[in-house]
Amino acid sequence: MRRRLAAAVAIVVGMVALAACGDSDDETTSAGDGAALSKVSLGFSAWPGWFPWQVAEEAGIFTKHGLDVDLTYFESYLDSLTALATGNVDGNSQTLNDTISSVSGGSKQSIVLVNDNSTGNDQIIVAPGIAKVEDLKGKTVAIEEGTVDHYLLLLGLRQAGMKPEDIDLKPLPTAEAAAAFAAGQVDAVGAFAPFTDTAITREGSKVLFSSADYPGAIPDHLVMDTAFVKSRPGDVQKLIDAWYDTLAYIAANPDQSVAIMAKRAGVTADAYRAYDAGTTIFTVADNIEAFAPGNDQKHLDFVARQIVDLLLATGLIDTAPDLTGLLDPTFVKAAAAAG
Repeated sequence: MRRRLAAAVAIVVGMVALAACGDSDDETTSAGDGAALSKVSLGFSAWPGWFPWQVAEEAGIFTKHGLDVDLTYFESYLDSLTALATGNVDGNSQTLNDTISSVSGGSKQSIVLVNDNSTGNDQIIVAPGIAKVEDLKGKTVAIEEGTVDHYLLLLGLRQAGMKPEDIDLKPLPTAEAAAAFAAGQVDAVGAFAPFTDTAITREGSKVLFSSADYPGAIPDHLVMDTAFVKSRPGDVQKLIDAWYDTLAYIAANPDQSVAIMAKRAGVTADAYRAYDAGTTIFTVADNIEAFAPGNDQKHLDFVARQIVDLLLATGLIDTAPDLTGLLDPTFVKAAAAAG
């Protein structure tokens, strides 16, 4: 039976609501100089657009902005989604489509920042003999079901006039899916960098299509628990400001920053630099444009509607979720105003 992320979220959201009633953790701690720091828990996983958070931690940028951040790296991206949906972190780094899946399951989440757009680092990689999407019919495709590369696969199938039932989907965590493909156990795989490096080691394999073929379809975000946003907007603003300060730090200290991010990714610095073209980091101006209403892929409300339609059509969600308040541009607007 196909596992649905939204259904799982719906179960655990109710459980965590009960547990939260007894949560009395302090929201502040003290820096070495006695200054109060706001405690925030933040999750992220293996994606080039999110590794700057590691730089923020190691360069002391969180502390500079008055934050005591419990930064958790999740080996499994799906685990990070569950952590936010169940209240185990205050915020998480995740895609728009995965956020919509969580919201459809009952989780209350707010997108407060666009980190980047995937422009090639999400890929469908295939074995020799598969030349076009239609050749996937009847083939076994390994993918982390219900997450971003599953969505990319669905986009490709739809464009080719195919249905999800036309392929044999093998649900595996992304790291395991890439390893299974490299070992010749499946015919194709959906993966994101750096796991694409593992998959492409299979002799004769190639990228059939990627997020570069669907510009704007896979934006990546800082997503916060909605209750946290409402109760602690000042701390959300500190996170946003820390993010932009981190990007400035990376620009001024490229070698040191790449070394930090490559180490977290488990790759060489040269390999990490190769990911740059496949991930487009968003400026403040890019964020303002993305959050503004519009009728093309540059605008999050348009992309969100497209995602809901596709998730409904393929059965990954059962009903269209209420997206009111999902997109919160308050904090990027404040960052823009501050210059």
